[in-house]
Amino acid sequence: MPLRLGTRRSQLALTQSRHVADAITAASGRPVELVHITTEGDRSQAAITQLGGTGVFVSALRDALRAGTVDLAVHSYKDLPTAEEPGLVIAAVPPREDPRDALVARDGLTLGELPAGSTVGTGAPRRVAQLRALGLGLEVVPIRGNVDTRMGKVTTGELDAVVLARAGLARLGRLDAVTEVLDPLQVLPAPAQGALAVECRSDDDVTRSLLAALDDAGARACVVAERTVLAALEAGCSAPVAAHAEVGEAEDGGDEVYLRASVTAIDGSDAVRGSTAGPATDAARLGRELAAELLDRGAAALMAASR
Repeated sequence: MPLRLGTRRSQLALTQSRHVADAITAASGRPVELVHITTEGDRSQAAITQLGGTGVFVSALRDALRAGTVDLAVHSYKDLPTAEEPGLVIAAVPPREDPRDALVARDGLTLGELPAGSTVGTGAPRRVAQLRALGLGLEVVPIRGNVDTRMGKVTTGELDAVVLARAGLARLGRLDAVTEVLDPLQVLPAPAQGALAVECRSDDDVTRSLLAALDDAGARACVVAERTVLAALEAGCSAPVAAHAEVGEAEDGGDEVYLRASVTAIDGSDAVRGSTAGPATDAARLGRELAAELLDRGAAALMAASR
């Protein structure tokens, strides 16, 4: 009997879900069928902040899991609320795609080459804030829609550029359209960007066991560190919060997490940034400590002003 995998209907969601389904079958021999589910975020073209931000692409998938109509669901990890969901568990964090943001601009231009007054589209307050903070004189325009819809606004000349997650473009085979991968020193990624979360019922031992083979310890440690910053700041995925963790080898031979995070005023006028490092096994602690440092330096006021 095949496992039933709940997925959104967008091209990116289907691509991500097929990748996970193929990995499950390769690891276990178990067939997987995709079950299409429409979420609130898919039905509305309103801005994510107007829809309530966190969770609008997730709740319908979780309802299907709880109802037993699907056995597992694949999420873009950055879409998930930070609070744990009773009765459900993230059973696997597969190897992560490059989490950086990417620019798709007219005429092959980079961010620094776009003339002042150029229109740049993005739906994320985090990107809006950081792009404005660069002081390049760009006009940042809110947009929604799938990858092709957003990129099409550049092709038609409606916008000069758009900023998208590089990971999504990689999974869709669209990296040829990227004119610049943005340096995290300029634009720090969203917490958990580029990572997938494979979720199932916490009491489903068989599915949990199958999914364990897909879990990547390094990717999980990075995501835990980044999302703990978000949770400790009590910020949702629509807040101008950025976090990026990398795993390297510590001097004692173990894995070490290097974590950076920032909170930026939505108008780009101010920001607080910080970094820390420590054992990968302490990822959650590192996230809490860095969030506390950012709060001590005024992050709460910047987030409040952005609402």
